[in-house]
Amino acid sequence: MGKFIQEFKEFALKGNVMDMAVGIIIGGAFGKIITSLVNDIIMPPIGLITGSSFSDAKVVLRPAELDAAGETVKEAIELNWGNFVQTTVDFFIIAFCIFLMIKAMNAFRKKEEEQPEAPAATPEDIELLREIRDELKRRG
Repeated sequence: MGKFIQEFKEFALKGNVMDMAVGIIIGGAFGKIITSLVNDIIMPPIGLITGSSFSDAKVVLRPAELDAAGETVKEAIELNWGNFVQTTVDFFIIAFCIFLMIKAMNAFRKKEEEQPEAPAATPEDIELLREIRDELKRRG
């Protein structure tokens, strides 16, 4: 049991797992921002143009059935295509934003890779041998 816990601890504390956890948390918050952008900024003008809100757009396949007292006997069956359209727009906006972020990160990485690395320092013994060689050439 102790070895299992040790293996799990090593797995959970690896950098990739922690990076993934941070990414999921930020992704969830980012998703909420995009959903608000779509619901509160993009869809209202589209609803104004089309004459109705997309979240209310639906096709009633079977209307609700009521008894004599007005109580619902059978629920209505509706095809809520407006929610589907709204979710699809959310997806494409999120995908586009992630594409732009990855593109920017790749450009940043490429700039880092293009920077020339400083030459490695010469070991002391090699430097000392060079000094001896140069001194022998000068005397000889």
